[in-house]
Amino acid sequence: MRAPYQPDPLFEKLGPEFADPVAAARFPQHVLRWRNQDWAERVGLGDLSDAAWAAHFARFEPLPNNMPAPLAMRYHGHQFRTYNPDIGDGRGFLFAQLRDGAGRLLDLGTKGSGQTPYSRFGDGRLTLKGGVREVLAAGMLEALGVYTSKAFSLFETGEALTRGDEPSPTRSSVLVRLSHSHIRFGTFQRLAFFERADLIHTLIEHVCAAYYPQHLDLSGEARAAALFGEIAAASARLAASWMAAGFVHGVLNTDNLNVTGESFDYGPWRFVPVSDPSFTAAYFDETGLYAFGRQPEGVSWALAQLGGALSLVCPAPLLEAELQRFVPAYQTGLRDALFARLNLERGAFEPDLAFTSALFGWLTETQASWDQFFHDWFAGEASAARAAASPQAGLYAKPAFTPIRAGLEARTKAGAAPTHPYFQRAAPHTMLIEEVEALWAPIAERDDWSMFEAKLSQIAELREALAQRT
Repeated sequence: MRAPYQPDPLFEKLGPEFADPVAAARFPQHVLRWRNQDWAERVGLGDLSDAAWAAHFARFEPLPNNMPAPLAMRYHGHQFRTYNPDIGDGRGFLFAQLRDGAGRLLDLGTKGSGQTPYSRFGDGRLTLKGGVREVLAAGMLEALGVYTSKAFSLFETGEALTRGDEPSPTRSSVLVRLSHSHIRFGTFQRLAFFERADLIHTLIEHVCAAYYPQHLDLSGEARAAALFGEIAAASARLAASWMAAGFVHGVLNTDNLNVTGESFDYGPWRFVPVSDPSFTAAYFDETGLYAFGRQPEGVSWALAQLGGALSLVCPAPLLEAELQRFVPAYQTGLRDALFARLNLERGAFEPDLAFTSALFGWLTETQASWDQFFHDWFAGEASAARAAASPQAGLYAKPAFTPIRAGLEARTKAGAAPTHPYFQRAAPHTMLIEEVEALWAPIAERDDWSMFEAKLSQIAELREALAQRT
């Protein structure tokens, strides 16, 4: 889908209280490792030459009629539920804003672009492995229907970095991310910390104008409450989509959740091999705070902190009423996301919800391969013959599966037999951590990118087969 280039740098109009102008680091090399041509065309940048691409996304020369200088955004946040007022964009910045063909306002933001006033003791850089991991995570989530940021560009930058959690020195990179918004819960928290109700009102007006214009006719407390309700519902749908994808974000801090309910910032992420509520992504998450099964709770808790910040401009009872939207939005979102992944027909809500709960229970109890199940039963009973030939067909033959199969059969769409060649595979394409490590090894050892490129081709095939785009 080709679209014209439509620059629209709205964020800088908020003024100096919200961000600081910064300069990008100067890198010794600019070796292109990933260019998202699909999304480049959808935001009017598909015709950029390789030289122009490097100029804008490795040296960060301004895009035409866009932001004249990058902005490091100001925010605070709860990190593992401890409030931290000393954060902000420490190794990234907002580089440009533009519209896609659907008219959505999108950000081009960076990761690994150098030091800012919020770098503290960090070098502002990103390892090449970290960049590769973000490309893979965003691509897989997009294929699975999660509303996610897109990895737009990745350059290897030729620096040797020291990191305590991987062999050093290690190779460096700079990533450009295409996102619906970089305004975080922590952006509001920072303003509340400084008791700037006036700036909270300014930010609410901006967010409504940019992302929720249906509430522009409201004002004051009513507008703040309505906006909070939209964010709560969008965040609930996001949490639900992670659960359906079997994805563990790893760091659900309030600076890693944004106002549009879009998933972004992939550090210690994982996909679950089997349904395990205690499965964690981050080695430093020693208590399992952000484990797979606790992600809805983590997002709900973060929303409560956002509500606390908004209480400077809106009475708590109004905000609490809007927070009540979270549970029904999560339940509906989980049903919709699971049914989309399985290509099932939705029916009456309560029976669908009961089936969803039973399915999660069966997956957890049997420890069936998560991705294999969704591959085997895509289109429900229409895939029964494929499921009977699955590596885990034995699980489907046991009595415990009988009610699950009945639920699948009852929700099978007419004429839903999958026709894409992907579904003739015995095993699905997956993104387990062992695969990520396996494809990184040849890059690190001999600069062999063939496994990485093959994995990206697999992601593209999966996305096409599921016919889902975000």
